[in-house]
Amino acid sequence: MKKTILLIAVSCATLFAAAEVSPVQAVSPAERAIAAAEKQAADRPKTSQPWNALALALARRARETSDNSYYDRANAALKKSFEISPGNFDAEKINVWLLLGRHEFAEALAAAEALNKKVPDDVQVYGFLVDANVELGKYEQAEKAAQWMLNLRPGNIPGLTRAAFLRELFGDVDGAIELMDMALQSTPLSETEDRAWILTQMAHLELSHGNLSSAETLVHSALETFPDYHYALARMAELRQVQKKFEQAATLLEQRYKAAPHAENLFDLAVALHRAGRRTEAGKRFKEFENAGIKESSSNDNANRELIFYYADYAHKPNEALKIATLETGRRQDVHTLDAYAWALFRAGRTAEADAVMKRVLTVGIRDARILTHAGAIAAQRNDVATARRYFRDASLLNSLGSDHARDYLSKLNLRRSAK
Repeated sequence: MKKTILLIAVSCATLFAAAEVSPVQAVSPAERAIAAAEKQAADRPKTSQPWNALALALARRARETSDNSYYDRANAALKKSFEISPGNFDAEKINVWLLLGRHEFAEALAAAEALNKKVPDDVQVYGFLVDANVELGKYEQAEKAAQWMLNLRPGNIPGLTRAAFLRELFGDVDGAIELMDMALQSTPLSETEDRAWILTQMAHLELSHGNLSSAETLVHSALETFPDYHYALARMAELRQVQKKFEQAATLLEQRYKAAPHAENLFDLAVALHRAGRRTEAGKRFKEFENAGIKESSSNDNANRELIFYYADYAHKPNEALKIATLETGRRQDVHTLDAYAWALFRAGRTAEADAVMKRVLTVGIRDARILTHAGAIAAQRNDVATARRYFRDASLLNSLGSDHARDYLSKLNLRRSAK
């Protein structure tokens, strides 16, 4: 499961009714909601609402733990709800949530559009339209849906976080941070996982533009709010890699993988081990990742982007990278998938095609060091040295993950120029 879908991870507690709970309890918000919903279902087994509440709580627990089995349990609860009350609206909404969680984006979009026609002023449904359209690369439609969320209910937390995500994609990181901070200030202290998620995303935004001190403060706050949070561990590991503390990064990613043993997390661990100089161990982990990645490559919920970069940059199998990239772009057209596709084309020697795809990515406005580095390498291969230098320089100045590779490329370009 791709546990890093940013848009789905928003405050579901603000969208559905939930029982009041004390923030001092040791259990998580989702665990408390599960316990409350299970009691309601036992007391009123012939009504749909408790089963809806249970399905939603289980979906929240899936995000907290990155454990896919909670989605299966949520589906079972939702089935009960539909048996009692076929076509009930809350269950239909939760079903879209689960489709998104399983990366069935086209199906989620169709279901959300149908619900939007049925009830055109439901904020949650507009949120689902944002989520699905973003993952499918339909950014204009996503932006319109996000604006509807904020028009219908100004300042609502899910609308703010989605708007922030879009701001980042469009290159306005400062605006994204401002919106995320507004969401944080509106999130109850009792919603510890929601707050930790927002703090983690704010850390990501700060880190993406080299604000390392701010990023570290935010990710520490996330881990204090929700200890051992798998998203926050990943963000801290990214920070340590930017700081070139690769051993620490590997330790953090090992901890994250134990908490969330998914193929894409194993890839990140292998890369960190490789960068730490632990090549034998990295090679073993890469092989484990490849086997796991291939097994799920034909499913919607996969590690295909990581598999593309593994084949392109580590296994040096460009044709395999392109095969997986072609498969994945048939499912989704978001900028990160298109970036991976462009890189696979580049590694396979199809530079003109890579350039055309990369232009689609950059047109969105995203300012990501890794993407800019890829764009620079493609431009350099096309002998467009001025453009390549600009992309490498921009990536270097971001001082984030990927900036070191941009500096290496820029240094090689400068050496080539001085040798002429």
